Amino acid sequence: MAIVQPLDSSRLRLSSPEDGRHLEDLDISSTAEVDAAVERARAAQPAWARRPVAERAAILRRAVDVLVARREEIVEQVRAETGKPRVEALAIELVPACDFVNYWCKRAPRDLRTEKRGLHGYLLPMKKLRINYQPLGVVGVITPWNGPFVLSLNPTVQALLAGNAVVLKPSEVTPRSGEFAVRVLREAGVPEDVVQVVHGDGSTGAALVDSEVGKIAFTGSVGTGRRIAAACAEKLTPCTLELGGKDAMIVCADADLERAAAGAVYLSMFNTGQVCLSVERIYVVDSVADEFIRLVAEKASRMRPGEDVGPLFFDRQAEVVDRHVRDAEQRGAEVLLGGSAAEGDGLHFQPTVVTGADHGMALMREETFGPVASIMRVRDEDEAIRLANDSDYGLGGSVFTTSQARAERIAARMTTGSVVHNDAAVIYGVPEAPFGGRKNSGLGQVNGVHSLRGFTHPQPVLLSRGRAKRESIWYPYTDKTVRDLEGLIRHGFGSKLVRRLLR
Repeated sequence: MAIVQPLDSSRLRLSSPEDGRHLEDLDISSTAEVDAAVERARAAQPAWARRPVAERAAILRRAVDVLVARREEIVEQVRAETGKPRVEALAIELVPACDFVNYWCKRAPRDLRTEKRGLHGYLLPMKKLRINYQPLGVVGVITPWNGPFVLSLNPTVQALLAGNAVVLKPSEVTPRSGEFAVRVLREAGVPEDVVQVVHGDGSTGAALVDSEVGKIAFTGSVGTGRRIAAACAEKLTPCTLELGGKDAMIVCADADLERAAAGAVYLSMFNTGQVCLSVERIYVVDSVADEFIRLVAEKASRMRPGEDVGPLFFDRQAEVVDRHVRDAEQRGAEVLLGGSAAEGDGLHFQPTVVTGADHGMALMREETFGPVASIMRVRDEDEAIRLANDSDYGLGGSVFTTSQARAERIAARMTTGSVVHNDAAVIYGVPEAPFGGRKNSGLGQVNGVHSLRGFTHPQPVLLSRGRAKRESIWYPYTDKTVRDLEGLIRHGFGSKLVRRLLR
């Protein structure tokens, strides 16, 4: 069953992953239409940027009221295109969306105001520094199908607060869920040409990347991310790339096994496992492995298809999940539970628990993105850390232990963008935390204290303190110029006391 099926060069037929029913035929935005949207945005952006940051924040803050009022429509739209359970539509899409908008609107006036920064050293008596955070112009936002609403809204709101216009290209798998972010922001009061949406497949995304945008913010696959990075490099266009993950969960000997097992099931299977930060590899210390595996199998067996776990959202992903499980079986792993597609018209895959996994299997090397808990026994924490780092990905990781100190020590040795203690995946929902991956998991960061500034150019402005007719170093050079410079070196930097004063 194809979820997205080309009808011709200008239209796509979309079907439900839940039951295969026809949803709509989607018009693909042509290159000319993408360019026209960007030009409208370029024309509208200066007026938007001239509004004080507090005014932009006041407009966008009204989006929270719209989210609350429209929550049922948003949930139904997301569920129609993804089939995810209602609780996940609320918990993954709506709650963090409200929280992000509320938080960024509070932060924006402080983070984006002109910054007075103190100088050090010999220039201090003569100069003072100001930094203006100037918008980049038009930002192209390209978003995926696994969190189609919140992953469209969050970067769009950040870019708008920074004074940019935005052209959003949501995934062709979930186009209306992404588009709903634009509808919410327009209803809140953002001018139409300041926030727009274009639709289509990879060709539409490529047209947006090749257009006259000031930055690309992309969330999606590694392969597409590499192509976007290459295209942006050709034009020297800044970009942030939030790509895939193969996150490891380490279960220490002192872990609370009840919590660890519950976490292993939920964190590998919520959103049907289709989360870049979901647990895809579980390393459990051998001394507690038997009990841990028993608890995981017991808890996973109680999951209710259709209620606790929805379908896979995209037929291409269903093929990947099935291939990974079959490969693991052929290489000696044991499928304790599930392991195959469920019967019916949709893209349902059984909640699956695999033990005896190792790094010779695709299940432990490639991104699976499905409801599979893959478990490997290890001798000790050192082996768990080594294996966790033995990956082409480096997005997130988690450590289950009753010792916070142990969690911190292990986290410091993990080559990942983030680490969570006794939980996982939640780090994206913490706006204060910089979020980004290492290795193949991405480039740059979203969220965090510098997130809004990431959609700006920090322009330093160096102001003169006095009214001197010339600087001492200006022409003509004289013997006094040389003596002054030599004195600065000898008496200034040559003295430890003075060096401390110049820091």
